[in-house]
Amino acid sequence: MSERPGNPAPDTGQVGRPSRIAWLPRLVAVVVAVTAWSGLAVQFAASFQQGGRVGVTVWVMLRYFTVLANLTTAIVFTGVALGQQRVFHPRMLGGVTLAMLLVGIVYAALLRGIFKLSGGAILADFILHSVTPVLVPLFWLTLAQKGRLQWSDPWFWAMVPLAYLAYALVRGAADGLYAYPFLDVSRIGWAATAVNALSMGLGFLGAGFLLVGLDRVLARFTPQ
Repeated sequence: MSERPGNPAPDTGQVGRPSRIAWLPRLVAVVVAVTAWSGLAVQFAASFQQGGRVGVTVWVMLRYFTVLANLTTAIVFTGVALGQQRVFHPRMLGGVTLAMLLVGIVYAALLRGIFKLSGGAILADFILHSVTPVLVPLFWLTLAQKGRLQWSDPWFWAMVPLAYLAYALVRGAADGLYAYPFLDVSRIGWAATAVNALSMGLGFLGAGFLLVGLDRVLARFTPQ
């Protein structure tokens, strides 16, 4: 049954057939994906030289939020480059952007220079902590759809660091090795760890609301 002329159908927020992703976001997504995959590959090679076994190397790498965030970035932006509309969803890109901002900010504020690195690890450290955390927010600012984020999204995004916190603490308690000094219960105790985790969680949540607010502002100036 067709709609009467002059009376458009109500906007239900559902689209019958997803529109294709434009060529420019796909092209830039190639750059982001290649950068993230390259950083992970270099890190794998550097870690493999120490561990000597593939399984051990992967297990060690997956200890870190930086690696998990960059891996997610590589997968999502590979999907965007291939024209997969599902991963181009505003909530998905917003969450990835927020995670990469967390990686960059925490590294700059708390982690830069505390580990002694050499060889390929130096290059991997630069790519994973300084390059992708810049490329992803730039992609979101310039190429992601605007005005589609919801005020409930930050609560959804906050589940990511919360899940990682639980994972990092359980894994650290099991093998005695904690990924980051500010989560090292064996060294700083539970009280300090809880304060650090709460501070970062609230900061992540606050940054999420700022991202939604920025999305609303930019939507006024961005043609849809």
